[in-house]
Amino acid sequence: MTLYPLKFEPILKDKIWGGPRLREVLGKQAGDKAGESWEISGVEGDISVVANGFLAGNSLQELAEVYMGDLMGDRIYEQFGLEFPLLIKFIDAADVLSVQVHPDDALAKERHNSYGKTEMWYIVESDQGELIAGFNRELDKAAYLKTFKEGKLKEVLNHESVAPGDVYYMPAGRVHAIGAGVLLAEIQQTSDVTYRIYDWDRTDDQGNPRELHTDLAVDARDFSYHSSYKTPYQSLLNSAVPVVDSPYFTTSVIQLDRPVEKDFNMIDSFVIYICTEGTAGITYHGGAEQIRKGECVLIPAELKNLAIVPTETTTLLEVYIK
Repeated sequence: MTLYPLKFEPILKDKIWGGPRLREVLGKQAGDKAGESWEISGVEGDISVVANGFLAGNSLQELAEVYMGDLMGDRIYEQFGLEFPLLIKFIDAADVLSVQVHPDDALAKERHNSYGKTEMWYIVESDQGELIAGFNRELDKAAYLKTFKEGKLKEVLNHESVAPGDVYYMPAGRVHAIGAGVLLAEIQQTSDVTYRIYDWDRTDDQGNPRELHTDLAVDARDFSYHSSYKTPYQSLLNSAVPVVDSPYFTTSVIQLDRPVEKDFNMIDSFVIYICTEGTAGITYHGGAEQIRKGECVLIPAELKNLAIVPTETTTLLEVYIK
């Protein structure tokens, strides 16, 4: 049978810094400390399961095994096999997250036999929230280590106030943290390798300091300084506006108030839609599927033509791999 737009059961994860907005804002069946909702995941131990249509109950890995390039795109299947290459999340930070850095592909392969972790964030809501992205001054390895050993790391972190619609691209190696009051959508490589370098002196349920990865993180870090870390873009109604174009994923923001037709004949890739505002129908030859705020839909690579029909002003992130 022909593939169709696929929705998946959210994988909810409680976190020490989590809050209630995955339930209250995005409609998840989540508690008051839910920090993450993994919407589409190929991470071992957390493989997404289809929620709609005749494939409901099948895992994303099982789909890749059966449908191969028809699901993922021929080139992508040849490169990644059964491991779906992207992880899509919603994150609610009621408290600030730890300061982290992720290794790139080469270092992650050497140390963990894993892919690296480059990611991007799209701000859905911000209650006077902020992010940490990179450093606020020029540093090298020696200067960083001196600052760290003197307990002055907080003084060199770059803080950014954020608003709904802001985009931040976080290449592997960039120090970062999500601040309290931020609800965002995250697109990242399929990897769960994180080096925690500072955690605001928090303790776990037993009163122990949370583990830090100080030595591992030094060689993973990019010390480059930038005057601005936010990804600029200009919204254009009823058009896909590119915001990130990387080897790992390409993302556009689509704000629409009328039907828009999409033609993917030049793309050898699955396409993911992440709805951050509103509601829309996705119509294709053979049927239709609805997407609303807080939901994601995976468009299999074999579906080349469809239309997005909003029932109200709607904002979508469109994600694929070139």
